[in-house]
Amino acid sequence: MAFRGFFPAVLFGLTTILVLALSFSLVVSIVLSFTSLTEHSVKWVITGVAFVTMFLGGTISGAKAKEKGWMAGATTALLFSVLTFLIQYLGYNTGFSNEQYMYHGGYILAAALGGIIGVNLSSNK
Repeated sequence: MAFRGFFPAVLFGLTTILVLALSFSLVVSIVLSFTSLTEHSVKWVITGVAFVTMFLGGTISGAKAKEKGWMAGATTALLFSVLTFLIQYLGYNTGFSNEQYMYHGGYILAAALGGIIGVNLSSNK
């Protein structure tokens, strides 16, 4: 795998994850502010969308990398987890809880699976 192809693919996947996550956060915040729904009532929807977003980011990362999709997807989700941890630790002075470690572990697995599928979708065989 070329050095030039792997890291731009990972950054493209990470950008996709961030754009999708921020877009969905905006939609959820608008829905929560104009309806009687609470954060607790949409918790499972948010969790599901988070895993789908990681899967899509991994898929795009794997498709751009064209090989070793599991590594591209996992690296994409790992960078997202590190970015999330840094924002939480430096901005809010708290680390990850055990529940958050489990979620981020699942994110890495979902993105790795997406990367595997992304490589197979991008092959021209």
